[in-house]
Amino acid sequence: MKFKTLVIGLLSSALLQSAAFTSWAATPPDTYDLAVQHAGRSAEDLARDPLDHPAEILRLARIGPGMRVADVLAGGGYYSELLSYLVGPTGHVLMINNQAFDDFSDNGWKLRLAQGRLPNVEHRTLSLEHLELGNNSLDAVLLIKVYHDLYWPGPEGPWPKFDPVAVLDQLVAALKPGGVLLLVDHSARPGTGHSQAGILHRIDEDFARQDFMSRGLELVEHSDLLRNPSDQRNLVSFKRPILGKTDRFVLVFRKRVN
Repeated sequence: MKFKTLVIGLLSSALLQSAAFTSWAATPPDTYDLAVQHAGRSAEDLARDPLDHPAEILRLARIGPGMRVADVLAGGGYYSELLSYLVGPTGHVLMINNQAFDDFSDNGWKLRLAQGRLPNVEHRTLSLEHLELGNNSLDAVLLIKVYHDLYWPGPEGPWPKFDPVAVLDQLVAALKPGGVLLLVDHSARPGTGHSQAGILHRIDEDFARQDFMSRGLELVEHSDLLRNPSDQRNLVSFKRPILGKTDRFVLVFRKRVN
């Protein structure tokens, strides 16, 4: 009897696991998966996907059709293209760079937008202190691995010195009530604030949380997907041997409705 009960139990467990697997395997890709799978994305972008996990990260911000979104310091526009597919023909994406980021990207944004291939994406080269976005004009803002650059002390080479407070206040003002700000950046050691922004191109996560919450945003999502506990956070984020292996924090803030 015990043997029969054990067999029945094992069979039931196997059937449940099989059903769960079948259900998972049959789940169709959502709009975020489809954006990443979109035909025509470059080989360079596809090679970057396993590092950035863009579908999972963008899913946290719940960006969808018809939204108006700003990709700030977008560089060559890796995320801008994905946003283009998510917001669709009724939405609009602002690919915002300053002159330094245009140059850092080797003007890759021009190739991405050539021949009108992303008609709902508008590239702007602006002074970050004069974004001219308008109040309550955006459903979402992305700052992907560039927030620390706002605290880069400058001037260093082509990077201008500017007031990060002015930049952040403009971005928050541009968000509609209920709008979201998606933040991804390279982690600095706790307690370092923004002191490593120009040295290691990293920033302290707790400092970042307080920086945005002090501006009236509430933290609504976070993810450990891009974490790397083995990163000692003492190396320059964009150089080997830590290039592509940094510990990165992912935070989503929402502007309060009232």
